[in-house]
Parts: sequence; structure tokens; C-alpha cells
Amino acid sequence: MTFGLITIVLGGGAVIGLVSWFGVQSIGHEVLQAGWVIPLTTVLLLLQLYVSAVAWRIAVGEARPRVGRYFRIRWIREAVNSLLPVAQLGGNIVGIRMLVQRGVPGPLAGAGTTLDLTIEAVTQFLFTLAGFAVLAAVAAHSDAWAPWVTWALATMALGLAGFILAQRAGLMRIIEWLASRLNGVFPALSVAAVRGLHQELIRLHQDRTALAKATGLHLLAWILGVAETWITLTAMGRPTSLAEAFVIESLGMAARSAGFVVPGALGVQEAGFIVVCDLFAIPAETAIALSMVKRARELLVGVPGLVLWQWSEGRRLLQRGQATGPGVRTPRA
Repeated sequence: MTFGLITIVLGGGAVIGLVSWFGVQSIGHEVLQAGWVIPLTTVLLLLQLYVSAVAWRIAVGEARPRVGRYFRIRWIREAVNSLLPVAQLGGNIVGIRMLVQRGVPGPLAGAGTTLDLTIEAVTQFLFTLAGFAVLAAVAAHSDAWAPWVTWALATMALGLAGFILAQRAGLMRIIEWLASRLNGVFPALSVAAVRGLHQELIRLHQDRTALAKATGLHLLAWILGVAETWITLTAMGRPTSLAEAFVIESLGMAARSAGFVVPGALGVQEAGFIVVCDLFAIPAETAIALSMVKRARELLVGVPGLVLWQWSEGRRLLQRGQATGPGVRTPRA
């Protein structure tokens, strides 16, 4: 928690510093100019979450709960990861817990969510790779940035390959072993919730049809962000081609993902957009304004997501309290 608070302070300070350096008035003017598109970009974000929820459900391979509930849980998962200092991990744990509460077996919920995160990371790599390919086709002087792009893509590819190989080699068995050891110290910890995690993950890996469908849906979710960037820049009076919007969105989101330890990638996202937009002679103040519009719709979706999460938890506690109220004997664990 202390580390999270430190990163919030540093990231928030970086955002304030960038806005102050490049001009509060000019950035504010561009944000206000594009303010009318925020409801539209909010709808696009919700559509991305819905598509991602369908992909998650396919990855888990469980008919229950319904897609609508997967969407609500995916919404909460995104809100927790984006707005709370949990280093992009807390939302996934919350999502697994909520799936288990709704009848999905623990090992399946954990394995399916791990697979969904893997597919999301792989598709982002493909999206980023496509962004660099488009950049090479439309931008001049590629010799200046080609070397570091090669190293960056190679590093991403090796990291993903290592993560996938670790899953196949038995990474989940380590979690099962840790849970069995911790159960002796924390008896309330359910070992059954993770027993068989490795087998479930390997089984899900073998369903090639489900993998292909989930991959296609996650790619669609990433591509929907291109429309958001294109619409926002056009509203700011900085019309770009779809190819340029594709590059800005893909590389900007790659920069955001690189700053996963900072809540909301504060400062990292802004710096990434400044660098990428500069490739197309788009001023830094416009790049920061683009990031601010994205953050506005993120708040419009994220804050209700956190409220929905707390409401869901509160209702469950109330139901549990009613079930164990006066006259009802609570069974021993």
C-alpha cells in the first residue's frame, strides 16, 4: 500500500508537471474543445469491456454466469486495476473471487482468468507490432527509431514466451504448493480453491477453438481504441488519418502498459502520447489533452465500477448476515 501511495504521488506529480510545463490554458482549451466526444468515447470503452468480457467467458469455458454478469465483473475488474494502487493485480483477484461467488469452481476461475490475461497480453503485443509496421510504412527516417523498436519488441516477445512456457511447465503448481503450506498457518485459506489449477490451465490451453475466438475478440477490443483516438483528435481540430491514429493508440497503450506499477499509469501515459504524437508533428499539449480525455472517460466508467463493486460486496454481506441471523445456527468451519 505504501508503495502504491508513493507511485500515485510521483505519477500525479509528473502529470501536474507536464501540464504546467506545456501550458494549462492551451491543454484545457483542447480538452474543452473535445469535451463533446467524451460520452461517445465512454460508450466505446464500455463496448471494449463488453467484448473483453465475452473473451474472458470463452477463455474460462464456463456457461455460468451469463455474459451480462461477466461484463459487470469485467467492469469492476477494470475499475479496480485502473483507479486503485494494486499494480494491475488486485482487479484480477477480485474478478476471480466474484466468479467463484457466482458458482464457477475456484481452479477453473483462476486458470481461465490467467489464460484471459495471457491472451490479452499476446494480442496487445500483436497490436503494438502492427502499430510499428504501420509507422514504418507512413513515417520517414525510420533508421532513427528502428534499433530501439527492435529491442523493445524482442523484450516483449521473450517476456510473453517465458510466461507461456512457465504456465506449461507448471507455474500454477507452485501456487498450489504455496496454498497447501499456508493452510497450516491460515486454516481459513481454502486449498480446494486452487487444487487442480495446473490441470485446468493446461486443459484450457488445449481448446484451440476457444483460444482463437478469445484472441479475435481481444484484438477487436484493442482496435476499437483506434476509433476513440481518431475521433478525439479530430474533435480537437487535429485531424489525423486512421493509420496515424492506429500508431498513436497502439504505441500509446504499450507505454501505458509499461507503467503498470503506477495506478492509472499516471505520467507514463502522458509521456508516451507525447513521444508518439511527436512522430506526426502533433504538439505535446495536444498529446496531453488526448490523454486527459481518455482519463475523463476512464473515470466516468471506473468510479461507477468501484461503486458497483462495493454495492455487490455489501449486498452479499447483508444476505450472509440475514442467513446467520437470530435463530439460525452458523455451522462451524
